[in-house]
Amino acid sequence: MKNTTYQLLLRLTLATALISVGACATNRSQPTQAKNDAPACTEGCSEHIAKLENQLLPPPIPASERRYSDVWERLSAQLSFLPLTERREVDKLEDWYSKHGHYMAKMSARAGNYIYHVVKELEARDMPIDLALLPFVESAYDPFAYSHGRAAGLWQFIPNTAKYVGIQQNWWYDGRRDVLVATDAALDYLTTLNKRFDGDWMLTLAAYNAGAGTVNRAIRRNRKAGKPTDFWSLKLPKETKRYVPKLLALVKIYQNPARYNISLPAVADAPRFEKVAIDSQIDLAKAAALADISVEELYRYNPGFNRWVTAPEGPHHLLIPSKQAEKFKTRLAALPKEQRIAWQRYRVSPGDNLISIAKRHHIDIASIKRFNKLNGDMLRVGQELLIPASSQATTSPNLDRGIAERGRHQSQHIVRRGDTLSGIAQRHKVSVKQLIRWNRLDQGALIKPGQKLAIWKKGPSSGDGIVRKVGYKVRSGDSLSRIASRFKLKIADILEWNSIGRSSYLQPGQSLTLYVDVTRADL
Repeated sequence: MKNTTYQLLLRLTLATALISVGACATNRSQPTQAKNDAPACTEGCSEHIAKLENQLLPPPIPASERRYSDVWERLSAQLSFLPLTERREVDKLEDWYSKHGHYMAKMSARAGNYIYHVVKELEARDMPIDLALLPFVESAYDPFAYSHGRAAGLWQFIPNTAKYVGIQQNWWYDGRRDVLVATDAALDYLTTLNKRFDGDWMLTLAAYNAGAGTVNRAIRRNRKAGKPTDFWSLKLPKETKRYVPKLLALVKIYQNPARYNISLPAVADAPRFEKVAIDSQIDLAKAAALADISVEELYRYNPGFNRWVTAPEGPHHLLIPSKQAEKFKTRLAALPKEQRIAWQRYRVSPGDNLISIAKRHHIDIASIKRFNKLNGDMLRVGQELLIPASSQATTSPNLDRGIAERGRHQSQHIVRRGDTLSGIAQRHKVSVKQLIRWNRLDQGALIKPGQKLAIWKKGPSSGDGIVRKVGYKVRSGDSLSRIASRFKLKIADILEWNSIGRSSYLQPGQSLTLYVDVTRADL
């Protein structure tokens, strides 16, 4: 009804305007005009009609509020860096991306869980939507991505920068991998850098990669030499000179992927997850069960957690797939807080100390002391301690990341009638001791048909687990033991992965391949 009334009023008003225009034109002296000719519209009358149309027609809908067929259309419609892309350096990378359509599709599929959130955050801050492509450059949109420079997460924060922007890191949790926390921090940081460089996004991006100090020094050098101070004219690290063109090349690709015969996966223009308050610690396997999803899927949405349980000091929320959120909230509300974590009692034995108990149960010393209200480090034989225990019987690489074998991927053995631990170990070329440790079995424990046992085999993870392949360049002063200690690896594994002998000398600049559990390495 409102629309009909509005249209009627608009027609009446424009009709009145046309009559006015006709009168305006007729009243002007036009002696040569034929009697039956329509009155000519003068320049002043045209302006009058245009002004009326502007006043009466509804204002255009902002791009951020329009409806789109998918998130890629939303992204494409708002890209603003295209005028910056006409450079030979950009063309080279554009050519590379266009020839690797499979890689682009795979990377875009991985981004599907997170990119809508990033785009909406940029829209809310009125920042260039082009920045939603930055995690493609930084991490290929992998929240578990880790670089040899100790950068982690979608936005690849190094520890010092993470601390500077207020990102929390501890034994339980690494906020650099938290999608919400890291995105918020990255956009804050980019905003600060952009103000520092007077709104120049090219210099802002260079500073995000190389550091503001590096960019400022390059600007001062050029000013002193009387040279231009734009990004292309500065002498910057090789990586940074390639970093910015990478983003610009992606802007061209995502502006019109069909032009490059690149088919992007369907990603709805809608929230992929919902943030749900949990108000306490919870076993992540139990949380996954409440949401009717796998633990692995839960970790993809909540990659910041290092352990099988959420952190004692928070964050006390979980990201749950949108379709499962209401079910999760209903079931969580019905679950008392004291039942959200399973507990086991451990009796202190001769020779035990907090360090050995913490290692055995894959928990930090501070948590044991807090859970058991211990003021010091002294224990007495026979003392009982409460230790949190995973609700899932078998170890998953994403359930207790402290148990996952570095440089290995997990397979599963389902126990059959007549199986023994020694027989299973022999079949999979592992030791009985390893089977016991991987599956938290007691020495001499009985296994039963149907029971699932985790088996860790050498090599990189085949799925979206927590082990990531890292190319590491040897630095001056490095040794095998130092590298192994830093990345929580075994020297024997490093030797095997790189086909080198124990007596080999490492040379600065030498490249090593490492398979790193990003939740355990010294990042």
